[in-house]
Amino acid sequence: MSEDRKLLEPLTSIVSIALRILLGALVAGFFLNLFVDGVFWGRGDTCVTMDWSGTSGGDFHPYEPLPGAGVDYTPRLCAEEPTTWQRVLSVARTAPTTVLLVGGLYLLDRLLRLAVREGVHTRGAAARLRVLGWWLLLGSLVVETAASVAGGLLLGTLTDDEVADAAWAQLWSAPYLAVLTGLGLLTFARIVGASALLRDELDAVV
Repeated sequence: MSEDRKLLEPLTSIVSIALRILLGALVAGFFLNLFVDGVFWGRGDTCVTMDWSGTSGGDFHPYEPLPGAGVDYTPRLCAEEPTTWQRVLSVARTAPTTVLLVGGLYLLDRLLRLAVREGVHTRGAAARLRVLGWWLLLGSLVVETAASVAGGLLLGTLTDDEVADAAWAQLWSAPYLAVLTGLGLLTFARIVGASALLRDELDAVV
């Protein structure tokens, strides 16, 4: 499988190193948060920017536009003294993204290791490629929904305005790239599975 190993480099090494660095940073940040004063790793940002309700004009001019230009103002609400619930919501907005990233790197690392060991055109590689595709496809949708819902709930603790009632729908943004990548991986999984079946048939004939 030396040829397959060469084909998969430098991706195999980069993914392996990136996964170890990321896991090390997460573990180090967790312990620093526990034992070092002033470190607030993983607590999230207790602010919500309402991009959909920006205004323009008015008497507040932090920036002076040139003639013919205007300035838009986008409200950004922050908790001055965050409560425990607000901190939980802020973490819920960012933690799922980290889980998606770490999980994706882990599944990709397993896929590459198997491909190096057994070859690219195998049923095992196709199965792991399929798992990675579903992880990105469904995971990205779940992460975006969880983050938008948490953001909407957080905004509800910062303002009584009716704009917070359906804020999660405004905060939700379709993860087009992740979804398309997931669909592409599922397609390639079928291709690899078909080539693995053809390879098994050729081996049986030979």
